[in-house]
Amino acid sequence: MSSAYTESLNRLIEEFSRLPGVGPKSAERLAFHILKSPAKEALALAEAISLVKTSIGRCETCYNLSEGPHCQICSDPKRDKGLICVVEQPKDVVCLEQTGLCTWTYHVLGGHIAPLEGIEPSDLTINQLIERVQSPQVHELIMATNPNMEGDGTALYISSLLRGVQVRITRLARGLPTGSTLEYASGKILTDAILGRRDLD
Repeated sequence: MSSAYTESLNRLIEEFSRLPGVGPKSAERLAFHILKSPAKEALALAEAISLVKTSIGRCETCYNLSEGPHCQICSDPKRDKGLICVVEQPKDVVCLEQTGLCTWTYHVLGGHIAPLEGIEPSDLTINQLIERVQSPQVHELIMATNPNMEGDGTALYISSLLRGVQVRITRLARGLPTGSTLEYASGKILTDAILGRRDLD
């Protein structure tokens, strides 16, 4: 940090530099933007950050982001509770919802199985998903994990745990390029993948 700056400004620059994709120069620009901003605007940003960290938790049903016991999707009576779409992260829910085709509920795993990264099945919400699927109401499980090695492996692992359970298990169609992530797929690609989903063998 520069000795020409005050201690508090150096600290702000340091905190901004911790953000993904923000280098030292960008962190410095952001810090000076905050410094030049009206106090009301800067404090509103600080309050929004504080609110996000204190009010957002996980839905007790699907583990999506929620500001209450249940997220808006799980609370929606128009959603088909018997159709569960399994995704890795909350941002995947947003991507799929933008297609306007989703009438189902979700289950957010919190990642994918990756032993080399130290991520085991017990680190995800797989057990909670298996428990949800035991309900006679559930008739289809849509595996919408990312179309890469880890995502495919996670989908196959879950399907192996559900052998013998009377529920249809499908996978989004391969309109999604192999090795990609849902986050960067276009709405058209996701629409094709949803409409063309197939049974998971």
